[in-house]
Amino acid sequence: MIYTIPHYPVHLIDIVPAANGRRVTIRPMLPQDFGLQRELFHSLSPMARYARFMAAFSELPDAVAQRLSKIDYSSHLALLAEIFEGRQETMIGEARYVIEERDPTSCEFAIAVADDWQGCGIGNALLARLEREAAASGIRRMLADTLYDNKPMRVLAVRNGYAVTINHEDARLVRLEKKLRPAWPTVHPLAA
Repeated sequence: MIYTIPHYPVHLIDIVPAANGRRVTIRPMLPQDFGLQRELFHSLSPMARYARFMAAFSELPDAVAQRLSKIDYSSHLALLAEIFEGRQETMIGEARYVIEERDPTSCEFAIAVADDWQGCGIGNALLARLEREAAASGIRRMLADTLYDNKPMRVLAVRNGYAVTINHEDARLVRLEKKLRPAWPTVHPLAA
């Protein structure tokens, strides 16, 4: 199968050192990465799955999988973090934002990191890249609802300047919000 990817954001491909000494590749997701997405989902503990999707899934529902795979790199950007062992590619984290329909200057974001890789800086690296690309795309505010019990996400958010407020509609949730500073769009040497 051949995929045509208009305007694939190659400038987001990066290799970062993790706190455990490993090298991690961060790149925009591709349609053919869906298998890696499912493997990451299955590798997450039930608690981590619940924290990411706020539902107790043992399998990734088709409707959710469809939504996750509709990436256009503009209104929906998804990044993955992966490692390579020999020829084996393993996704260890993912982060995405989706621009809100009612307010195109705001986006909702989500992050998941494999249990064994939490605390290695993967969430910080993914979030920093999401924020940078969002700001360059004209997004002024990033939002997320997360479970109050999801301490790793709350800590990540606070360390990165997010306000954490109570969600008045659902007592289990807190709202994470950060205003982004305007940024100039990234100039890509290949685009010139």
